[in-house]
Amino acid sequence: MTLLPSAQPRYILMHEADNVAIVVNDGGLPAGTVFDSGLSLRDKVPQGHKVALNDVPQGGIVRRYNVPIGYAVKDIPAGSWVHERLLDMPAARGLDNLPIATVKPEPMAPLEGYTFEGYRNADGSVGSRNILAITTTVQCVAGVVEFAVKRIKDELLPRFPNVDDVVGLEHSYGCGVAIDAPDAIIPIRTLRNITLNPNFGGEVMVVSLGCEKLQPERLLPPGTIQIVDERNVADVGMTAEAPLDVVCLQSEHHVGFMSMIDSIMGAAELHLERLDARRRETVPASELVVGVQCGGSDAFSGVTANPAVGYCTDLLVRAGATVMFSETTEVRDGIDQLTSRASTPEVAQAMIREMAWYDAYLEKGQVDRSANTTPGNKKGGLSNIVEKAMGSIVKSGSAPISGVLSPGEKVQQKGLKGLVYAATPASDFICGTLQLAAGINLHVFTTGRGTPYGLAEVPVIKVATRTDLARRWHDLMDINAGRIADGDATIEDVGRELFQFMLDVASGRKKTWAEHWKLHNALVLFNPAPVT
Repeated sequence: MTLLPSAQPRYILMHEADNVAIVVNDGGLPAGTVFDSGLSLRDKVPQGHKVALNDVPQGGIVRRYNVPIGYAVKDIPAGSWVHERLLDMPAARGLDNLPIATVKPEPMAPLEGYTFEGYRNADGSVGSRNILAITTTVQCVAGVVEFAVKRIKDELLPRFPNVDDVVGLEHSYGCGVAIDAPDAIIPIRTLRNITLNPNFGGEVMVVSLGCEKLQPERLLPPGTIQIVDERNVADVGMTAEAPLDVVCLQSEHHVGFMSMIDSIMGAAELHLERLDARRRETVPASELVVGVQCGGSDAFSGVTANPAVGYCTDLLVRAGATVMFSETTEVRDGIDQLTSRASTPEVAQAMIREMAWYDAYLEKGQVDRSANTTPGNKKGGLSNIVEKAMGSIVKSGSAPISGVLSPGEKVQQKGLKGLVYAATPASDFICGTLQLAAGINLHVFTTGRGTPYGLAEVPVIKVATRTDLARRWHDLMDINAGRIADGDATIEDVGRELFQFMLDVASGRKKTWAEHWKLHNALVLFNPAPVT
């Protein structure tokens, strides 16, 4: 990446072979502006948008990140504003004849001695928070659970100071769906694995209506929940099935609304007592399971925040932690970069399988990957999904990809460590929900346009791509990666800052702004199966 030196006006060139660069200056630059390189703007160019560095003929390649992001629909003279209306998007890269596990980097030196204060669970996982989660089997009970959770927080939670929060795992699934359809496994295992997230301490509490299709025993069949026999903790093989604690609202012993609430509160009190007895203990940084995601992306996402996250991803992998990146349509155009980084041919084939499945899913809906980019993405300088994908992939850093998760699968169940590709839609809410199911205990979210996104179930660290956003949203953004474009910090500086902040947040020493304001989005289950 080349940043034109400190004097204004400024642009950023991502690769020496590129024929476009993005304007850095707040508010953009007017026509007639002359850069130190001698390039003169023919048009007004907004901040983050591309300027042609030399003449591009009609049909010629427009190149950024040393990748063709489009073909000129007409002649584009040097100094012109290059936007989406001037580009034809390249076809998607085929899924055959890809490089398979060809990149063999030198092993990165282990990063030792880093720890955080976490909650050890009986299944071997570690939580960064100590939360009572109330699972719901169907949307029908959401209002009752919301009412009960408010009372639990007001009346019970103050008695249990070691419990961080109480959350209802509410969703729009459970009935009125083709629950035996093959793809129904995705929402079912997603909700099942969210229930078993490390931040919930193994305490499973379910609220059911009674008549729904997703019965509690189907959601959490016998053997799903296991607890270590405390008399034989040293014996790895000693496990016992935990009883399924279900409050069924249609049960005959419920007479009136308040009796339902009393049942939920009574069950919650028992779980709160057990959670309150837990204490943080020092654990190695290898116990972190971090999900990385971007939303409200702009052209700076791939220049500042995402590269800094990528550097931090490498630090985490070196420390033995698990990091998962996702968003299928936002990495699809770089599939060759991913398969080449696969640790084994089997991992590469698993990535190809997930891309092919999602291609077919989009085709069934009569759209393709180009449906991904939003008006905000384009206003922020991203012309199309190809350009967006190149900036998204860099969150994954440079480590080999050690494994792949299908939607709703859990990383701990598959025994994966290191850098993992978790296949999810790019939708912020669905991606976050699926990463919760995958077993994250910490979440990182980069944004350029700005979004107050949050999750109630895990801490969400928000990274701003631009200083202007970090300044305006000073009490929503946790890390300002815009300092990289300003020339005040390097990618490495911000990556290290993020790494240390993660350890502090995971330890409970610091809270994210989303936690401070208690901002969170609804869980949105990915359901590609039919609705009846």
